[in-house]
Amino acid sequence: MVMRFGVLTTSDRSSRGERMDETSPAIIKEIEEAGWQIIRSAIVPDDFFIIKETLKTWVLIGDMDVILTTGGTGCSPRDITPEATLEVVQRLVPGLSEAMRSQSMLINKHAMLSRGIAGISETVFIINLPGSPRAAVENFTVIKSVLGHAVELLHNDPDSEKHH
Repeated sequence: MVMRFGVLTTSDRSSRGERMDETSPAIIKEIEEAGWQIIRSAIVPDDFFIIKETLKTWVLIGDMDVILTTGGTGCSPRDITPEATLEVVQRLVPGLSEAMRSQSMLINKHAMLSRGIAGISETVFIINLPGSPRAAVENFTVIKSVLGHAVELLHNDPDSEKHH
């Protein structure tokens, strides 16, 4: 199965061109190396309404299986990606975020400060990753082995039972 991805970076500085976004290229590389497809990527500011509306629009377009967000998952006042994501998802998938946090804490104790969530909106998984390139790739590596099966289940693929 060739999964289709969107990557949405939330960063005030990167959206203004003050800092180079290194996280989405790192994640896109991982996705492409897995043989999956990038449908779209964008950088938006840490703005609740913009993040929420971008996620909603991407879900409604209907051409992606997974949207990965990068950034905005920490504890600073502008880190609101999980809250914007909660406005878009209908069902949470806590096992994904729990697995990412637990594995990341083995590498860096600050991972316990990550507030990223994972959930389902319509037929799309939305998963929050940290803003650091290294942490985002580490987190993605933790969950990528289950994403194909997760998407099959979400799309009611009759072959999904073969992977149990």
